[in-house]
Amino acid sequence: MGKTFEQSITELEEIVAKLEGGKATLDESLELFEKGIKLSKSCQKMLDAAEKKVSILMTNDDGEIVKEDFVNNED
Repeated sequence: MGKTFEQSITELEEIVAKLEGGKATLDESLELFEKGIKLSKSCQKMLDAAEKKVSILMTNDDGEIVKEDFVNNED
């Protein structure tokens, strides 16, 4: 099973910290950068999929997307 969005973001943050640290060799930096790009693309795909699910859930019977303000009813 693939990584969750949260796991991917955490790993991406770790990669950014390593790259910003400046202690990695050029080869290590390139490898980290490539891995970071792949994680970034994966996260974007997950966000796009989540957005599509929300749009489907918010579509009314006429097929129109219903925009509603988020209301937190946990008070």
